[in-house]
Amino acid sequence: MKSAELKFLIDVGVGGGIEIYLREEGYDTKAVREIEPQMEDEEIIRLAVSENRMVVTMDKDFGELAYRSSMKHSGGSVAEA
Repeated sequence: MKSAELKFLIDVGVGGGIEIYLREEGYDTKAVREIEPQMEDEEIIRLAVSENRMVVTMDKDFGELAYRSSMKHSGGSVAEA
């Protein structure tokens, strides 16, 4: 898959270096901290779905939220410290 095809939404708990790296590598990347730092998890998922973005987060509850609520999602990635 080409970098132009992958799109990411970076949650506020993820370091800014990840955003910089993904952008430098040519990935379409948005950061929650630049949109609305207080955005609720459900809204982050809705935004990711509407823009076909993969959420990159440190929040281990994201997967459970998507599973438990049966919310549609575009994929997820949990970065572990």
